[in-house]
Amino acid sequence: MSAPLDIEGPAAPPRSNGELVFAEPWESRAFGMAVSLYEAGAFTWPQFQAALIARIRTWETSAAVNESYGYYRLWLAALEDVLAGLCAVSTDEVTTRAQALAQRPPGHDHRDHPGHPH
Repeated sequence: MSAPLDIEGPAAPPRSNGELVFAEPWESRAFGMAVSLYEAGAFTWPQFQAALIARIRTWETSAAVNESYGYYRLWLAALEDVLAGLCAVSTDEVTTRAQALAQRPPGHDHRDHPGHPH
């Protein structure tokens, strides 16, 4: 089973020459989490699409003039919405984990550790 990604429309992921485009490594991980959870049967794709479209519409109506559009920030927020709606994770758990990750030093996940294979 593979996620039925939109090619066009508000929920369509960014593409270049037909290939998905990720500006940062976390974006591909967020994408992979949603697709993996869908493929595992955690939720239906229409549930996720509806949450993503809702997040995009909210951003379009409330974004500050100078705020840049971040498709995968909205993708990740939609995934959080779906999982919270299914009671798979609480909003408080997401907030607590996000705060803990935000407090880690820059480059934390990319440092070379002694004995760690490259």
